[in-house]
Amino acid sequence: MGQVTETSVRPASPSWLVRPAGAFTAAALRARLIGGIQSWRDYPPSLRLWFWLIPTITAVIAGILRFVRLDNPHSLVFDETYYVKDAYSYLLSGYERNWPQKANDSFKAGHPVLPLDTPEYVVHPPVGKWMIAWGMGLFGPDNPFGWRFAAALTGTLSVFLVSLIALKLFRSHVLGGVAGLLLAIDGHHLVMSRTAILDIFLMFWILAAFGALLMDRDDGRRRLAARLAAAYRDGPPAATALVAGPFLGMRWWRLVAGVCLGLAVGVKWSALAFAAVFGLLTVLWDMNARRIAGIRSWASAAVLKDGVPAFFSMIPVAAAVYLATWTGWFLSKDAYFRGWAEKQPASAWDWIPAPLRSLAHYHLEAYKFHQGLGADHPYESSPWSWLVMGRPTSFFYESPKLGSAGCELPTCTTAVLSVGNPVIWWGATVALAVLLFWWAGRRDWRAGAILAGVAAGYLPWFMYPERTMFFFYALSFEPFLILALAYGLGRILGRPGAPQWRRLSGLYLVALVVVLAVLVSAYFYPVWTAETISYQEWRMRMWMPSWI
Repeated sequence: MGQVTETSVRPASPSWLVRPAGAFTAAALRARLIGGIQSWRDYPPSLRLWFWLIPTITAVIAGILRFVRLDNPHSLVFDETYYVKDAYSYLLSGYERNWPQKANDSFKAGHPVLPLDTPEYVVHPPVGKWMIAWGMGLFGPDNPFGWRFAAALTGTLSVFLVSLIALKLFRSHVLGGVAGLLLAIDGHHLVMSRTAILDIFLMFWILAAFGALLMDRDDGRRRLAARLAAAYRDGPPAATALVAGPFLGMRWWRLVAGVCLGLAVGVKWSALAFAAVFGLLTVLWDMNARRIAGIRSWASAAVLKDGVPAFFSMIPVAAAVYLATWTGWFLSKDAYFRGWAEKQPASAWDWIPAPLRSLAHYHLEAYKFHQGLGADHPYESSPWSWLVMGRPTSFFYESPKLGSAGCELPTCTTAVLSVGNPVIWWGATVALAVLLFWWAGRRDWRAGAILAGVAAGYLPWFMYPERTMFFFYALSFEPFLILALAYGLGRILGRPGAPQWRRLSGLYLVALVVVLAVLVSAYFYPVWTAETISYQEWRMRMWMPSWI
């Protein structure tokens, strides 16, 4: 697990078998713990530029797909009716306010009315709405481009991140480019990047936290190698010296991960599952590092010397960041439940400041709301169907008349359907089985990390079978599905040392999958971006009856 399997560049790393005198040098320890390619600087000069250029190219492709015609449809679609108006309230007063009737019509006309003076009861934290508000502050609240700018930018940046993470995981320029391109052209991610609702922001901060922990994994191993090498500079270590190993000091990338997780929870509470899983994952990585380094009590040492510091460097930071995201609510005087504590009789919790008690009560009420959310919806979807896209969400549907909205046929359709690219989603579902085998059978840490991300975003939803759920909730773990598919394609591509015919045949198969995915995306693009097409063309793209 400690030596990374290379898929494009074979590192000139030393053998696992090292003479005792050299086993605890910094170079030998780094080679065992990280591998030959330890950063982008370790690539040959001809490939260093491509390490940054490949993610940039995929992000540019993603940006073009997301920003072109971003103002279509020219109306509030699906849950934009909530979050766009909430974001505008944030710009005006720092918290959510109620709206007069027909407020949606005023936004569509480009002259949004002002909210009412009464606070609105909402059940999601502020971060995603503040991000939408930022775009509206730049480009105005009177146009769809302003509403959706932050979502499109966030979606574009997430493609850049996925490509970088794939390069970090697989040490392969090919797979880094494939992962970024597949996310850039996937319809589900594309639709969510062109819609001003919360899930794209949730996905981004989760992905950023995962990337930070990947950086911490290598940073921690470098520190372990350096401190062990310094301790054993004068010769082979004594038997007692390898019992627990050293403390590794402040892990700054874990602080970054804590900030990102706090912001993710500040978008939606479902990020709490990722915080728990990622926290466990990073400690398991440290356990394995100490085991590979030769530390005898590697499990207990990792818990005490890595796990406890990890908790205090991530969870309190995440909690503080989350609390800070409610600043607008704290600064207000009449936000919903803002004065609840002052109106309640004395209790055993009076030692807690009244604003914090009011916020705690708000959270309790919101939790009860989520627990009881079971209303029927025509596009509700069970988690069992998400991986095969059994019931995607229709965000927008109109039937323009002949001569209007670009319709030149007797029957036309303009639609936005949050269905993914079938080649990508169904291929990723198959790839998950491959990852299970390589994680359980071959102990590949990369497979385990990707599976952990999928599990954190997917499995918790099965705990609430009565709750109303939608397919677009799967966006939180979609980047890990993309990484799973890239991992599977890496298995097809083969190892660098394989015979030339094997490598070429693998490359042709990978290229075939990517080209097929691009063609399918081009075919579905009209129903992802509200292009006006004939009704018959729309029906031809509804591959499953449940998509209608």
